[in-house]
Amino acid sequence: MTDVVIIGSGISGAATAYELAKEGLSVVLVDRFGPAAMASGWTLAGVRQSGRHIAELPLAKAAVEIWETLGDELDASTHYRRGGNLRLARNEEEVAIIRGIVAEQTSSGLQLDFLPTTRDVREIAPALSEDVLAASFCPTDGSADPSSTVAAFVAAAVRLGVETRFGERVLEVETEDGKVTGVRTDKGSIPTRKVVVAAGIFGNELLRPLGIDVPLQIPMVTVLRSAPLDAVLEQVIGVANADCAGRQEFNGRFRVTSGLQDWHGGLQETQKPEGTRPRVLPTGRSMAQVVELFGHVVPAFAQAQIEESWVGLIDLTPDALPVIDADAGPEGLVVAMGFSGHGFCLGPITGRLIADLVQERPARLPIEPFRYQRFHNSRSFAEEATLHG
Repeated sequence: MTDVVIIGSGISGAATAYELAKEGLSVVLVDRFGPAAMASGWTLAGVRQSGRHIAELPLAKAAVEIWETLGDELDASTHYRRGGNLRLARNEEEVAIIRGIVAEQTSSGLQLDFLPTTRDVREIAPALSEDVLAASFCPTDGSADPSSTVAAFVAAAVRLGVETRFGERVLEVETEDGKVTGVRTDKGSIPTRKVVVAAGIFGNELLRPLGIDVPLQIPMVTVLRSAPLDAVLEQVIGVANADCAGRQEFNGRFRVTSGLQDWHGGLQETQKPEGTRPRVLPTGRSMAQVVELFGHVVPAFAQAQIEESWVGLIDLTPDALPVIDADAGPEGLVVAMGFSGHGFCLGPITGRLIADLVQERPARLPIEPFRYQRFHNSRSFAEEATLHG
């Protein structure tokens, strides 16, 4: 019998597998597709503290500390760089929004500067348009490469003895007398007393038979990736109303995303050398919107050749905060889902928090705001994800 089965090989599941293996537990990591096949691979991959809900800010700060040395720890490049985060205002209404964000977050102890003029903003990022009126700037924010990072976690976990089962779909979390006893997959059963459900938009398929239903909306975001260009932008760029975001990757490619859009419902499965992978196609209109909105603030992107496009699906909760909880269902079950488009940055600390819950010890950071129980009072969707990290 294995000690723990982790369902989902995004950054949360992969980091959890690594952390538990470090502690000497036997772990099986299962994913119907493969590492970073969905949200963690689709993301913009910002590593940011700015713009966070106050409940997430301690986690983001702790995660950023881990990111500084994560590549050395995992013995692989994550392509992490601390270039800062700029959240832009394009009109006077957005200037007021940015001022409010800076006031709120600096009062919570985050280093966040208000840049009141176009000149101030372009001194930090000359590639930005003169139409940008103001911005917030967090110099300790940054970005990483999502696929490289998740692959690094998985490889490090495997070196520690973690068994991976990719291309295997979990059909059921098995229980007896209110306790987890194993998981049943399309290829057999895996006996265990501990299960971590980190399966993103598919999580409720496994939780509902256990009497758990995390309220989710599933919007989409359109992502475009350009051909390589000369390096012109170090910062991750967001905007006050979150209708677009983007950055220039380590390889010179721009990676740019829309804001939340209505998902058209399509999801294909394609065969690639690494196995079956999901694919959601963007619409022409959604791609044009990304080019127009982000190209307006970063003119170089509007002239770039586009090499790739895809759609990412977001597991959005009513308050845009995740569920991280070991008390939602049967004994031995830990839920980690609903990261609402900004869970990538948190991945390294999320793995440690889930390891705490699996080991039945107090979480090292406050997780009360992330309990499943909070939805018993309200399930209305009031906030939107900020997407980039």
